[in-house]
Amino acid sequence: MDTETSPYGCQSMAAPLRRVLMRRPGPSLAEADARRWHYGAGFDGPRAVAEYAGFAEIVAASGADILWIEDDGDGLADAMFTHDPSLVTTAGAVLLSMGKPLRVPEVDLHERAYAAAGIPILGRIEAPGTVEGGDCVWLDASTLAIGRGVRSNEAGIAQMRALLAPQGIAVLGFDLPLWQGEDACLHLMSVISPLRDDLALVHSPLLPAAFWQDLRARGIRLVEGDPDEFKASFGLSLNVLPTAPGEVIMVAGFPKTAAAMETAGCRVQTFAADALCLACEGGPTCLTRPVLRA
Repeated sequence: MDTETSPYGCQSMAAPLRRVLMRRPGPSLAEADARRWHYGAGFDGPRAVAEYAGFAEIVAASGADILWIEDDGDGLADAMFTHDPSLVTTAGAVLLSMGKPLRVPEVDLHERAYAAAGIPILGRIEAPGTVEGGDCVWLDASTLAIGRGVRSNEAGIAQMRALLAPQGIAVLGFDLPLWQGEDACLHLMSVISPLRDDLALVHSPLLPAAFWQDLRARGIRLVEGDPDEFKASFGLSLNVLPTAPGEVIMVAGFPKTAAAMETAGCRVQTFAADALCLACEGGPTCLTRPVLRA
């Protein structure tokens, strides 16, 4: 598929963001039960909705075309984190299988959104296999890394490998630590955010050793995020969205991590997201499902 003319295809983490699937939060987030959804003490539903609007303005200003999933009061508070229920390749979308039971219905939202946009479905990860998008990192257009942990399991990784092999794509699995427990969310992308094809922001202490070695062997330069900011934010300081190579969006409040990226040649935009991202355990990358990067 020619990504210069196709309306979909995303086998890069940092190429210019042309098209993206997002969920505009409404009553499902504003009225969410924080305990049920494992949100932090700082959660404020109406304020989170307002903070999201500020983030969406930055994404739109980057020039990306936004495909919207609307919140019609379905009760799916986490559905704003559109990065996780699906993955988009040059051959079509892959519907994933969520490791967090409350999020399982989100996959149907993505299936309907792709149908409305005319984007074909390449395949689906089926239970008991699980794969969440936050565990998936494109190392290059023909190599997908998946973190094996509490949200993505070996059965799901094996299904992804079989699904993508005919497309010439290798799938590599890397073991993640348990870190803060089964209920918390440690994805592979909790500890790495690609900034350009040859540059990534990382928290090395939690990177799988074999993954770290692979990154180094590929010549990818690693920028260390500030460890104190990582700890204070439960990893959200590292959740950075590239809208183009070296053009990134991050949550406000982490100046040392922002400075490290700027020193590496990146331009950093920030937005206030205490109630949206820090309380709900998901950052700007989580809030977007890139559909086309080219």
